[in-house]
Amino acid sequence: IRIGNDILEIEGLPDFSASYWINYEHMGELTDLAGFPVSLNENSDRYTIDLGSLYPGVKIQVRTFKEFVGVKVLGATETSFGNSVGIIGDFHTGNTYARDGSTVMNDFTELGNEWQVLPSDGHFFHEISKPQFPEKCMLPENPQGQRKRRLGESTVSEEQAEAACAGLEDEFSRKGCVYDILATQDLDMVGAY
Repeated sequence: IRIGNDILEIEGLPDFSASYWINYEHMGELTDLAGFPVSLNENSDRYTIDLGSLYPGVKIQVRTFKEFVGVKVLGATETSFGNSVGIIGDFHTGNTYARDGSTVMNDFTELGNEWQVLPSDGHFFHEISKPQFPEKCMLPENPQGQRKRRLGESTVSEEQAEAACAGLEDEFSRKGCVYDILATQDLDMVGAY
């Protein structure tokens, strides 16, 4: 996450712990990001950036689960995120746009490639790793397609994944949960939601 000139990079780890870099310093002192207070919960799996001093009630929450990292904006308002640009889409319509700000993109693979970090975007991560532009991003596997045929002996069925995720309140989270369980073959992934 970049706010102003500060960058917070968070990495989830298989043992449920997390590691972070603040302005490229590994596990450096983390009290604020661009002047906004940052707090870490007891389990060290949830970071909260409190934007309340400028945008009352607005927070950015970063959560880790194993190697996965999720970001939620809580309490977003027109004032706080109405002019945001990027891969998350338009605050008002939910449309996802190309970098030109006007081309609507509905294919998420194309959208991801469109928003791949470019050299002109600057340096976001503590380490430069592949792929780097112009090399394309690695695409996720389709857990119901090629991966399932290759593995052939999947230990978790779609029905089991749906049952594990059934208690989630919104459809978007349920679909993401089922996808993640099938992709990882790990029923514990429901804990990420």
